[in-house]
Amino acid sequence: MLEKVRVIQYGCGKMGIYFLRYLVEKGAEIVGAIDANPQIVGKDAGEIAGLPMKLNVPVRSDAEAVFQECDADVCIIATTSLMSDTYNAFELAAKHGINAISTCEEALYPWTTSPALTNRLDALAKQNGCTLTGSGYQDVFWGNLITALAGATHRIDRIEGRSSYNVEEYGIALAQVHGAGLTQAEFEEQIAHNDALPSFMWNANEWLCSQFGWTIRSTEQKLVPTTHDKDLHSTTLGKTIPAGDATGMTAIVTTVTQQGPVIVTECKGKVYAEGEVDRNDWTIKGEPDTELKIARPATVELTCATVVNRIPDLLKAPAGFHTTEKMAPARYRTYPLHYYV
Repeated sequence: MLEKVRVIQYGCGKMGIYFLRYLVEKGAEIVGAIDANPQIVGKDAGEIAGLPMKLNVPVRSDAEAVFQECDADVCIIATTSLMSDTYNAFELAAKHGINAISTCEEALYPWTTSPALTNRLDALAKQNGCTLTGSGYQDVFWGNLITALAGATHRIDRIEGRSSYNVEEYGIALAQVHGAGLTQAEFEEQIAHNDALPSFMWNANEWLCSQFGWTIRSTEQKLVPTTHDKDLHSTTLGKTIPAGDATGMTAIVTTVTQQGPVIVTECKGKVYAEGEVDRNDWTIKGEPDTELKIARPATVELTCATVVNRIPDLLKAPAGFHTTEKMAPARYRTYPLHYYV
């Protein structure tokens, strides 16, 4: 491309401020900014991102008007974690023929957990000549990093993964999906027994199976509340979680393949107590065994950087809902984004 990549930032909260800065620093042009929070609506996008200059792009709550008025190449959707909640934003982008990439964790590989919504979006995007996808931290740290290690493995019997993150850093939508702030009884009713609530590792396991060419025989998940023995204040929820109530959840997903390998993954998202840190540990068991431990990954920043680095891949991908396991691994972008398209 000869011109800068023009971007609408949909969601300007805790993660959106990183996106806005990263986009500007990677040579993109912000042409629209959307958020429902009345505390930031009307403010300049450069101001809320902490940039040293104004972008002359006000944050607006009328998403339809922003899409109608902005000549954008890409929309970054950083709002919610499930396809059912993110569908309207994806649909709006697709209706206007604008490529969209989302941090929605289910969007990483939603083909079996939300097949009707995904196929509807796939058809709409193809009709209007644009591409939709999901990316973020799991694209690299639960996906391509693992398949790269597998490339040095002769035989895989089992893959085990464990990841943890502080829901305080992502906003209220993610905290609520993890059951943070619920009583034990509320967690059992709303989270543990909710068949429409795929945990993030469910989609990551299926992403891995798709890239390996494995056929899934069965997938099971178990959602368990995390607790703390003392009251724990959550700034995201705006309240103190009493001792013994859910501070979040641990999701354990077991995927058995027809080819033999089993994937067992565990992700723990919760309100952290003092001294707790993010982690990302993986083990490939077979011949040979390989163990990987990443100490204190900066999960929010890694999520945002991955999405921004994915923009050239998004722009070059076929029209439709095109998940990232079908793309080349995410790459570091030394130069402005439009140099790669």
